[in-house]
This record gives sequence, structure tokens and C-alpha cells, in this order.
Amino acid sequence: MATIRLPGLIDAHVHLREPGYTHKEDFHSGTCAALAGGVTTVLDMPNTEPPTSTPRRLQEKVDLARAKAVCDVGLFVGATVADIDAYLPAATRSCGLKIYVNETFGSLRIEELGLIHRLFRTWAARAAELDGWRPAATAAPTTATTLGPIAVHAEELMVPVCLSLCQLYDVPLHVVHVSRRSEIELIRAAKEKGLPVTCEATPHHLFLSEESFNRGGNRFDMRPRLAAPDDVEALWENLDAIDIFATDHAPHTLPEKGMAEDLPASSDRPPLPGVPGVETMLPLLLTAVDAGRLELDDLLLRCVENPRRIYALPEQPQTWVEVDVDTVHVLSDELTRARCGWTPFAGRHVKGRVEKVVLRGQTVFDGEQVLAAPGSGRVLFQESEQ
Repeated sequence: MATIRLPGLIDAHVHLREPGYTHKEDFHSGTCAALAGGVTTVLDMPNTEPPTSTPRRLQEKVDLARAKAVCDVGLFVGATVADIDAYLPAATRSCGLKIYVNETFGSLRIEELGLIHRLFRTWAARAAELDGWRPAATAAPTTATTLGPIAVHAEELMVPVCLSLCQLYDVPLHVVHVSRRSEIELIRAAKEKGLPVTCEATPHHLFLSEESFNRGGNRFDMRPRLAAPDDVEALWENLDAIDIFATDHAPHTLPEKGMAEDLPASSDRPPLPGVPGVETMLPLLLTAVDAGRLELDDLLLRCVENPRRIYALPEQPQTWVEVDVDTVHVLSDELTRARCGWTPFAGRHVKGRVEKVVLRGQTVFDGEQVLAAPGSGRVLFQESEQ
């Protein structure tokens, strides 16, 4: 058995579903799954119920995370048609502004170009009123008078729109879950022109394609949808233009996915898009390292160094993950710790098992059980946490 020690990973895109959807996941179950996957920091998205779009709602979410989380958590604020600029007073207490301009789960989609303009313009104006954009992270707490990037769920034709707005307002832009050749090639070109743009890719878009959906159906329904094999290959070909690997951990129950045996055949409820992933990212990527598709440094760059730099996340002292890189095991629904109880990678053989996680000097996962007490994780960008 060969054991290596890695720093705690950062998953910069998760949906822990609290408040509003705790039958799927909550801050405790989701962060337990994160620790079991070697992830010690997660950044949580705002499309909950109600959405995280006002200072009061952000504070309510902070309180929930402080009571339940077992790893560190950063929280996005979200733009909505109803609340418009209501999130701005809480901007410095978030890891960034999330804007949905394509189909997603929840009610946060922004479809009107003028409003998208306004969101970029007001985020830039707020940064100018403060001390600008967050600098690269250090071990010291991040100043509370700077802003993080705008993160966009943008697909196909909306990608060049958001890139243009990034250039127009000189706003740091992060494009989440890139999935197509056309998108990554546009982002590469924007980077080469010097635009302040970064992007991420998910394990499911790197390791699955539309052929998986054709064979397996609703289990593989997500947004963005799984793409063609050529799109998958384009992500690997343009790996140097991808800044972050993040899971878009988006759990739904089996009945909500239309996969449960007790779901009536006549049910007219459409399956909900999204898949869990925070617990399976590391073994999938380590398997790619073993196969020669990645270097270990590639993994650490995109799962530790770049997310910390892009979102200005503080370092975690005395934190590491011990991984047996020789063990081959099979991912399964039964072993997943996410509350939804399934994984799109069930049946896949992977190489690499998390044996131990230490967070700030305390063993929080021993290879079998999560040992951390609820509420022992920290909520980032809150003044009282500094």
C-alpha cells in the first residue's frame, strides 16, 4: 500500500440545498460527504429556497452552516429578478456573485440582457466603492472590504455575452462547469487577449458524455447536459485553459430523478437535473493520474491552488488528506454519504481511497467515519471568523 499526503481539497461549486431542500442534502450531510472525499473547503451556491439574495438570507444561511458544517464553507450571493441589487450590502461577506443565465434548478435564471448588464455594472461599481477585487489569498484572513468574482452559469451563446461584459466592465469573471468545445475555445481566446476570466470543469463532464445519458437515462440528466465525445475530448485538449476542477455537487432524490421503483409510471413530474459529486471527485481524478491523463500537480493546481487564488480563500494550517493510491475499489450508491444516496459513477472502478483527513490538527475522517462535530467547520468571509 502506497500512501501519499495531499493538502485538503477545495470544491468551489456545491449545492448543499439548505434552506428549503434538506430532504436532498444539508450542511451537515454535504460536508460529511466532502470530508470523506478529501475536501476540506466547499463553496455553496445560492439557488436554495429562499434564494441567498439578500443580507438577511445570507445571515440565515451563515447561521445554519455554523451550526452544522464539519468542513469550511464559503457562500455565494445570487442575483434574482425580484431582488435585483438587494444582495449588495452583503457582497463582502460572500465568496462572489452567482448569475444564472441558462436553464438551471431553482428560480434564479436571468434572461434579460439589460439586467445582466446592470448586474455586472453594479458589481464593478461596488468594488470601486470599496478596495477593489480580492487579492491572491495568503495565510492571513481576507480583508472584508473587497469583492470576489462574478461566477456565471453560461452556456453556448451566453458565453460570449458574459465575456463581452467582463471586458466592458473589467470585472473578474469565472465561468462554471464548461462542457463544450465551442465554450472552452472562446474562453481560451479571451484569456489570450488578457481578459480577467477563469473557468472550471466538472468530473462528470470530463469522464461522461451524452452516450452515458443515452444508455442510463435520468441518472445522467444535469445542466449543462452531458455533451458529445468530441466536447469531452476538447476539455482534455484544453486542460491548460481550465483553472478549476469542481463538482457542481447537486443532489436530488431518486424519485425526483425519476429513478425510484415506487414512482408511478404515469407520473408527469419531469426529472430534476443535477448529480452528486463531492465525494467522488478525488478518486476519479487520481484514477486519471494513474492512467497518465493528468499529473498529480495538475490535480493540486486545480483543486487547491487555483480555487484559493481565484476566490482568495485563507489557507488551512495543519490540514492534510492521506490517500492510499494503490487501492482499487468500486464506487456505489450504497457507500455514498450524500443524503440523496446515489452517484452517477456507480459501478466505476477507481484507484485511490481516502484513508484519513486532518483539519487544523484534528482528525475529522478516519477512512470509515466522520469524526468532526457539527459546527466545527468555519464559515468564510464573516468578520467574526477572522
